[in-house]
Amino acid sequence: MEVFERDKKYNEYLQSKIPKTKPWPSLFHAFWIGGLICLVGECIKDVLMYFFPEMSATDAGIWESVILIAIASILTGFGLYDRLGAYAGAGSIIPITGFSNSITSPALEFKREGVIFGLCAKMFTIAGPVIVSGLVACVLCGIIYLIF
Repeated sequence: MEVFERDKKYNEYLQSKIPKTKPWPSLFHAFWIGGLICLVGECIKDVLMYFFPEMSATDAGIWESVILIAIASILTGFGLYDRLGAYAGAGSIIPITGFSNSITSPALEFKREGVIFGLCAKMFTIAGPVIVSGLVACVLCGIIYLIF
């Protein structure tokens, strides 16, 4: 019975230390930061299509993604994207820039362990399950498409 009491006290202690967030301001910040990231992406795409009129919308979208990933990686390297994530929450995680951050952060954190055991082995600790799930879903959809 004393184990239960200790667990109860520990859970009360944890609840007292967990930062309290206000849901409506958090939702608002996530909405406008996520929207701003998407707006920047659309501006990049429009600028690309303006300067390269022969570029198709699909190609411009690909380059838009590449540029957004590069910008997010650079901001992560300078520690700015983490501060943006603390402020915006899911608004900074949901777009492709959040995926870039989830790969760049572990790479920077474990680079001191060397290229193979640090950078290469730990780079996909956060994003790895997402990549594997996406690949498995694509293979299954491809098999279903092939059959039917």
